[in-house]
This record gives sequence, C-alpha cells and structure tokens, in this order.
Amino acid sequence: MRRINFLIPTFDLTQMIVLELQQQSIPRSHLHVIANMKQPLNDLPQANIWQRSELASGLIWGTIAGAVAGLLGSLLTILLPPGGFQLGPTALLISTLAGAGIGATILGLIKGHEHNHHLNDFKHEIEHGEYLLMVDVPKSELEHVSNSILKHHPEANIKISDPH
Repeated sequence: MRRINFLIPTFDLTQMIVLELQQQSIPRSHLHVIANMKQPLNDLPQANIWQRSELASGLIWGTIAGAVAGLLGSLLTILLPPGGFQLGPTALLISTLAGAGIGATILGLIKGHEHNHHLNDFKHEIEHGEYLLMVDVPKSELEHVSNSILKHHPEANIKISDPH
C-alpha cells in the first residue's frame, strides 16, 4: 500500500474528492482527513490515532526494547543468581514476554500523544485552513488515482508516501 496525501483548500472540495474516490471503489476506511481545530469535518472520514500519532512506532519500539531488557535481565539473573536463587528457561521466556508487554505499554502511551512526524510537511497548510486527505491505495492503483483527482482538481497538492 502507498499513501497519497492531498492538500485541499476547502471543505466542499474535500468532500467532493472523497465522494469521487469512493465512486472509484476506494473504501472509506482507506480515506483519512485531518484539519485544524477550527475547520469542520462533519461527515468526512476523520483520521484516527493511528494516522495522527506515533502510536504504531511506539508499540513496535517499546516491544523490542522491553523484550531485550527482559531477556538481558533474566540472562543476568541466570548467570549471576542473587542469593542462590535459580531460574530456569521458562523464566527466561516469561521475563522476555513481560518486558515486551511493559515496553509496548509504556512507549505506546508516550507515543500515542506525540503527533505523527510524517505530517510535518503539511503542518503549515493545515494550520492555515487547508485539509489534508490521506488515501491508502495499492501500488498498482497509485498513478491512476493520483491522475484522476489531479485531472479534475488541479488545485489539490499531492505527495506520495508509505502509510507507516
């Protein structure tokens, strides 16, 4: 999947483009709109926390960091048992999984409140009243969808990226 980002100057035009994309068989779940707090979104498909924040990367990196910390901690305890306390291989697995869960939770909570850095390129325009329409399409449909919208709406700015 690829993400096409359209910067659109007005609500009415955004609504029109969303309808055109849906008529081209793009599911509503693949359309995500972001605007500033003053702009209406009404029935437009609003971007959710996955598109607006760094939650996904927080969960991934938290899981990795937590698993490594849990694994290293249990290996250290196995190699240098405190006060004769012995751990077996099951404890190694349990502490690695527990570390992964704790790491994912902590970094997920932190990154869930951090804005998506892929949206930095659009920050100025969004703050000044434009709408950002993010459209997730298969690679094979990328050019067709982009050209279709730009043909009918040349005022829409476009940028293509990976959705994650």
